[in-house]
Amino acid sequence: MSEEDIVDPTHPRYESLMIRKKVAEAGAKGMLADSAMIAHGRGEAFDYLLGEQTIPSAMDATKEAAARLVKAKRPVLSLNGNAIALAGQDFLTIASQLGCPIEINIFYRTPERMGALIGHLKMLNAKLGLDVEILGGIPDARIPGLEGPRGACQSEGIFEADTILVPLEDGDRCEALIAMGKEVLVIDLNPLSRSARTGTVGIVDEVTRVTKNLIQLIPKKPAPTKWKNDKALQSALDHIVETMSDKFN
Repeated sequence: MSEEDIVDPTHPRYESLMIRKKVAEAGAKGMLADSAMIAHGRGEAFDYLLGEQTIPSAMDATKEAAARLVKAKRPVLSLNGNAIALAGQDFLTIASQLGCPIEINIFYRTPERMGALIGHLKMLNAKLGLDVEILGGIPDARIPGLEGPRGACQSEGIFEADTILVPLEDGDRCEALIAMGKEVLVIDLNPLSRSARTGTVGIVDEVTRVTKNLIQLIPKKPAPTKWKNDKALQSALDHIVETMSDKFN
């Protein structure tokens, strides 16, 4: 047993360490790019500033996202490697609740990585006894104005979707999806990121907490509101400032 396999349950940041372990294990299976742990660490730093908790504005944003996913005619969950590694099982449950597909879209796209991610989701699909459609392996359309591998998508998935949940997203793709007239629901721990600011709804929370909350909220079929995303993001920033002030006073 290696050092990385030993996580002390009494450690004050046990949950965070277990999540970090998931990313490391997914990387070893060929599911992630070499930079995956760096990207995860960037989000983890913001989660620490938030107190590693779902703050009230994040729960409000999650409820709004649930409402818009339920109301959507063609919802799609667009997942990258880190999202699949951290919460693939929960995302499959959410897709099953909504009756929608999951489409894999990654920045560093290789046949090997795509195969590993599709295989992982299919394994979880079977384990859960679900039949969620997994897209992304054979792209036949492009997101206008977005160059590179992430512009590739499938017509029956992202391209024709009206509402897209995009956890851990890059800002330029979020902007391109908004330009297509889609509702984009973003999960991003950084309230200052382009994705959080550009998206229709920005959920400033850790992805595994969000998925568990969505699973509870979707069956309740909440109604959409006149959502003000800037107000919610400012609330998250205010919480960070207040938390830091309390620590030093």
